[in-house]
Amino acid sequence: MIGLTSLTAKDPPLLPKLDPVRAGFVIERIDDILRWDHAVEARRDSKFVELGKFMCEVRAGQYWRIENLKSFDEFLEKRFPDSRRKAYYLMSIHEHLPKPIKKQLPQIGWAKAVDLVKLARSERKRFNAAIWARRAREMPKEEFRVKVQQHLNGDSEPFDFVHFKLYKSQLPVVEQAIETAALMLGSDKSRGYCLEMICADFLAGAHAASGDPEILVNALVRSYILLNQEQKFACKARIESSDRKLAS
Repeated sequence: MIGLTSLTAKDPPLLPKLDPVRAGFVIERIDDILRWDHAVEARRDSKFVELGKFMCEVRAGQYWRIENLKSFDEFLEKRFPDSRRKAYYLMSIHEHLPKPIKKQLPQIGWAKAVDLVKLARSERKRFNAAIWARRAREMPKEEFRVKVQQHLNGDSEPFDFVHFKLYKSQLPVVEQAIETAALMLGSDKSRGYCLEMICADFLAGAHAASGDPEILVNALVRSYILLNQEQKFACKARIESSDRKLAS
């Protein structure tokens, strides 16, 4: 019994000897690096806003001709070999935002400006530039993005970010599927809703014959929720028509 007790008893963990000078130095270096990263990110945001402005000028003036290129797309492909999507995002900032916001873009940064573009395109004349510009200046980037998504979707449903690694050969299929879903759901829906529509359609097809009926029902319900009012009305009419045929 004595031997068992000696084996199972746990001594309190030994705390490392604290060196206040070294601890203060390390923590200060961490804070310095984080401040540096924040400053670099803010400067990068500002530079990207300027980049978008110059890209618009290149397209309008056809400046690519001095490099003997055939088109603006060829110019973009040369500068953005991995993806031209970012270039178009940067240009859309200057194409869709009103002048009062454009003057504040260096302080707002391109990442928040992209979210402002989504709002401006969705609300058009109803877009309150002054309020949203102030929010963009004052709110952290991720918090502002959440605010924009909640405003566009009309709800405050909790969310999470999901990241995927896709090979270039996979991108055309994925992009085409999301764009097709966006055409069905409407341009005001985020890419997350489009992806949910695609997954719900897959689950419904996979479990339609002999799969899990609960998964099938949930997939169909989620698909129905994502439809607009006109599509929901048409869906109800077809279901009622099918029920009448089955009953007769």
